[in-house]
Amino acid sequence: MIVSTPATSRRAGGDSAQRLMDAAVDAFAYKGFHATSTRDIAARAHLSPAGVYVHFASKQDLLFQLCLRGHVLALEVVDTARQSAKTPPAQLVAIVSAFARWHAEQFRTARIVQYEFPQLTPEHREEVLTLRRQIDAVVTEVLRAGVANGDFDIADVSMTTLALQSLSIDVARWYKPGTRRTPEAIGTAYGDLALRLVRA
Repeated sequence: MIVSTPATSRRAGGDSAQRLMDAAVDAFAYKGFHATSTRDIAARAHLSPAGVYVHFASKQDLLFQLCLRGHVLALEVVDTARQSAKTPPAQLVAIVSAFARWHAEQFRTARIVQYEFPQLTPEHREEVLTLRRQIDAVVTEVLRAGVANGDFDIADVSMTTLALQSLSIDVARWYKPGTRRTPEAIGTAYGDLALRLVRA
């Protein structure tokens, strides 16, 4: 006989998993992956250490789920930004602005996604790298379109993609809430810088 799980139980389980992910974001961003224990994460989530393993196979699995979710969100950000504009210059400004802003607004998650990535297993790294390639491809396609119609003057599209992505990603390293540079201002400034970089 199949017994359905009550909606309240499903919500409770989901809430616990989300609390653990939120706690892991705080812990990993503050202490780093290796210095964080499952006990640290459970304490921040107000759960028992054993509660971590109800939802995640290991601390490594928890990191992977965070990296996966972060990259999926980042891909959604750049895809949505591209679709919001019609021409390659406007698309590039929209993408870089949105990507830089996201790295400021979600700086804790972004730090984990970018700087704890090497701690993943080879299999997990490859899965995340697939998403990274998709994110880069969005920028590369816009750059190629801009070169083709004469909007951009770029000698090396791949290197320019790398430079633009690195510019936005680095925001997560130095950004802190309360600074005079808001995420919105950072996005606007980086979008302008991106356009300057690709035009003669």
